[in-house]
Amino acid sequence: MRAVVYSKPGDSSVLEVVDRDLPAPHWGQVRVRLAVAGVNPTDWKFRQGATSAALPFEEVSPGQDGAGVVDEVGNGVYDLKAGDRVWVFLAQHEQPFGTASEYTVVPAERVVRLGEASYDVGASLGVPAMTAHRALTVHEDGPSRLAKDALDGRVVLVTGGAGAVGHAAIQLASWAGARVVTTVSSDEKAALATAAGAHHVVNYRTGDAAAEIRALAPEGVDLVVDVAIIQNVDLVARVLKTRGAVSVYANTGGTEATLPVRPLMSLNARLQFILLYTLGTEALRAAAEDVATGVAEGALEVGEAHGLPLLRYPLEQTAAAHDAVENGAVGKVLIDVADLD
Repeated sequence: MRAVVYSKPGDSSVLEVVDRDLPAPHWGQVRVRLAVAGVNPTDWKFRQGATSAALPFEEVSPGQDGAGVVDEVGNGVYDLKAGDRVWVFLAQHEQPFGTASEYTVVPAERVVRLGEASYDVGASLGVPAMTAHRALTVHEDGPSRLAKDALDGRVVLVTGGAGAVGHAAIQLASWAGARVVTTVSSDEKAALATAAGAHHVVNYRTGDAAAEIRALAPEGVDLVVDVAIIQNVDLVARVLKTRGAVSVYANTGGTEATLPVRPLMSLNARLQFILLYTLGTEALRAAAEDVATGVAEGALEVGEAHGLPLLRYPLEQTAAAHDAVENGAVGKVLIDVADLD
């Protein structure tokens, strides 16, 4: 099989296309033939050594997300079979081979039926959609699961609504019944956020974003899904409702945030930091099941018409795909692995 691998940390030039033996699924594992793989910031950060100075394996094939067809199941796997259309998540987590490969072998609990949705949708789930799910279910009074209309009557602020996680958060929150407000930095991104389903879009570069949000939600927002807490902490403190929650899922630069303690304390505010890799089995299972339900009900769509343009690269150009994500490409970067339709 063809696979993209690297054997030392570094920039995208360390990636190379190689031929490797087809891996066999062991107990509780599933081998998936991939059609499309998704690229996330975590992929290039891990490759560069941002999370560890040394590789945990002699050779790594990157990629956490992808979609394709079950090729073979190992012993102990009973609810999946060869030919099932599926999406996978955390494929490369604690394993050497991810989704930048023609085949990947993952634990069965990281494989989810895709149904009739496209492989593009499947490859765009994983890290973005499951992170968004967790961000929308951490608030104190809300459900631990997310279902249609579960957030009915609540106001959700999604900062950075044109990003992949922001896009998924807008779609999931809207499906769950919330009134969604999002912040963006340009008219182009405003159009994308609107296409994704945001009810109100605020350009934070052209005015007082907090005042505009307060005008839309005079009592404040119930929940903030935040991409940049270091830069947004004052905005959050100004717009959050009493007993509201803030879900922080990214670091856009810097290592420390200065919190306005008194305003947040007065609100009884809750700050929840989110990282998918340490989320825990129960929360991951809940996210996978709820996201799958949302997909089946048409709540999660991709493409420019749905607010998330697709940028495509062949497997041989995985390095360019990584560079596009690292350089802030607007949209979802996908790797075309094989035509399975």
